[in-house]
Amino acid sequence: MKPRIGFIGLGIMGAPMAGHLLAAGYPLTIANRSRGAAVAALVAGGAAWAESPASLAAQSDIIITILGFPADVEAVWRGGDGLIANAKPGTLLIDMTTSSPGLAQLLAREAAAHGLGALDAPVSGGEAGARNAGLSIMLGGDAADLARALSVFETLGKNIRHMGGPGAGQHTKMANQIAIASTLLGVAESIAYARAAGLQGGAVLEALGPGAAGSFQLAMLGPKMIAQDFAPGFMLKHFIKDLGIALAEAEGMGLALPGLAQARCLAEMAAATTGDDAGTQAIIAALAVP
Repeated sequence: MKPRIGFIGLGIMGAPMAGHLLAAGYPLTIANRSRGAAVAALVAGGAAWAESPASLAAQSDIIITILGFPADVEAVWRGGDGLIANAKPGTLLIDMTTSSPGLAQLLAREAAAHGLGALDAPVSGGEAGARNAGLSIMLGGDAADLARALSVFETLGKNIRHMGGPGAGQHTKMANQIAIASTLLGVAESIAYARAAGLQGGAVLEALGPGAAGSFQLAMLGPKMIAQDFAPGFMLKHFIKDLGIALAEAEGMGLALPGLAQARCLAEMAAATTGDDAGTQAIIAALAVP
């Protein structure tokens, strides 16, 4: 019999992920701040609704959270009404939010003290990866807990990596976001330059894509930058949050990352122009493009 899964956080990423688990035959209980179309679709497909994290915890063997900010994770996991206090002994808690490595370590310690397993398992791949079950999943925690949930992760992603103990998944996701930040900025500056030079944007992308400048960011977000299509696959507000966590971690290590700092500055400028619910491709709005 498949384990009973509780799933909290049904946004751009979480809703399709929960849908894959339901389609794979896992008994699924869901909770979310609001009951919109995504919740209605999952309930229509057979998911049960829980009114609170505590209620969800009491009826789940594995619980997944994918939320917006570290404060949201802490609120759902900790406290008298949280997952840790209300989950049955032996329950495995998995946070797939991009969050703080330090918080992941704290939650793992508190979960262990209550007889629970805990994994930090942030993902990369954006909305498209969530919808096609092609996410990269970066895991921190005990290998035995990973083994318990491997079939669940295989339902959600294609590249599943155990990176070390608690917090290691989040540290790996920070490395991922650092690589994306400077690449995204480079794509935006490249398109801004091409436009200023009077070049046709689509032709430039076709010329650059097969060469050394080719990247996921160029191929997927370059056309959206050219079209000024800022609909989110991954929102600026979450990107800014991630870069802030990465900068804080780097500072704690005595490491200067000027490219990361510049990318966050421009992302904040773009958010002030387009709104922070815009997609990360909106970073081009921070550049003075003729």
